[in-house]
Amino acid sequence: MKLGARIFLCYLTIFVICFYYPVNWMKDSLRTRYLEGVEDPLVDQAYLLAALIAHEIETERFDSKRLTLALAPVHQRNLNVRIYDLLKTDVDMFVYITDAKGKVIFHSADPKQVGADYSRWRDVYLTLKGRYGARSTQADPDIPESSVLFVAAPIIIKNKISGVLTVAKPVTTVDRFLKAAKPEIVNVALLAGVAAIILCLLASIWITVPIIRLKTYADDIRGGKRVEPPKLGRDEIGEMGAAFVKMREALEDRKYVEQYVQSLTHEIKSPLSAIRGAAELLEEKMAPEQRARFLANIRNETGRIQTIIDRLLALAELENLKILKKTENISFGTLVKAVLESKQPLCTQKRLTVVVNIPDDLIVKGDSFLLYQAIANLLQNAIDFSPVHGRIELALGEDNGLLHFIVTDEGPGIPDYARSKVFDKFFSLQRPDSGKKSTGLGLNFVKEIVTLHKGSVKLENNTDQGAIAILTIPI
Repeated sequence: MKLGARIFLCYLTIFVICFYYPVNWMKDSLRTRYLEGVEDPLVDQAYLLAALIAHEIETERFDSKRLTLALAPVHQRNLNVRIYDLLKTDVDMFVYITDAKGKVIFHSADPKQVGADYSRWRDVYLTLKGRYGARSTQADPDIPESSVLFVAAPIIIKNKISGVLTVAKPVTTVDRFLKAAKPEIVNVALLAGVAAIILCLLASIWITVPIIRLKTYADDIRGGKRVEPPKLGRDEIGEMGAAFVKMREALEDRKYVEQYVQSLTHEIKSPLSAIRGAAELLEEKMAPEQRARFLANIRNETGRIQTIIDRLLALAELENLKILKKTENISFGTLVKAVLESKQPLCTQKRLTVVVNIPDDLIVKGDSFLLYQAIANLLQNAIDFSPVHGRIELALGEDNGLLHFIVTDEGPGIPDYARSKVFDKFFSLQRPDSGKKSTGLGLNFVKEIVTLHKGSVKLENNTDQGAIAILTIPI
């Protein structure tokens, strides 16, 4: 299946999944929303009428028979009222009043109910308890559409609930509204669906056209044609096109491979020359102590080559690693102290003073083995460049969710020409005490490890003396 078809189907699937639920929810909850719209004014009416009745009772002017006679014509009147598409022909709301015990003392629609006990009806029972009372009851149990909504309000006289007034209204009007509204919702949903399908198709075309241009460009390059890069805009696809151009340049010029091979050849050429010279001299007759010195030289240079190869293999593995294979919660302070313990013989040999200012409670998430290697390389670098009787300071800080591991030494610092190269492969400075260089891969190794941990590392001159290395990773 082509990418355009996949994108179109993905958009369509997402649309159907995301659109189907809200439309069904709207259809299912529409009745509840209409009932809420009916119940709200019923509450207002109930409380207004309850206040009027309370006043009538308190002034001893309440007469249920007179009220029945006054309201009877309302239910007998024929109406011709059009509310938008709804034609209303009669008054279907009614009211009843109970005393403090729940007995009916007035009923506008059915005077025969006077004297009936309504105390167990939910609207009356809850209202007499001082709570909001409402209920929905079917007038005919076999007809779901015959529901009547009852909303009650307390009749309060001298701060005491003396009765209940309930306003009731059948919800048949709501059902008529729903019957008219649901087809409209379905029609709107179908229209929106057709529009979404068209938009999904256009979006898939819009996304795939630059990709097709990029594919055509790659095919032309493979065919040996000299073509200009296509115009792809400034989005991610444009960035991918720019990456293709850079990749083409790298493949054509082979700059990276040449530099890598040249650097590696340069690094290995020196120890190989030393091994070859020592081997040639060993063919001649010489004193045993001199022979032992040349053999030691061969072993040292062979070890140097082995170290370069091992470091290159480890570095190549890191460069090919896109994400960490395993992570765990690590006490960074404990990890630093473990590295320091392993380097203690070297520090003792050079009579170095190591000042440690590291708390144990800073926790990071990462690969403990790789972080150990990074810390070990930074500490080894400080030891190599520190003078005898020098001082190395290890500190750990935290701010804005970042952990900073700081290594300060009293060595010669970094020459100006080397500041931008210290993290490059095979770049190394002569050690002050031996005059020899390292493999030039240690700091590059540290950089790759820190990058995998979404952090950074920098090496710069200290303001007073020596160099300061700062390794930063998220906590």
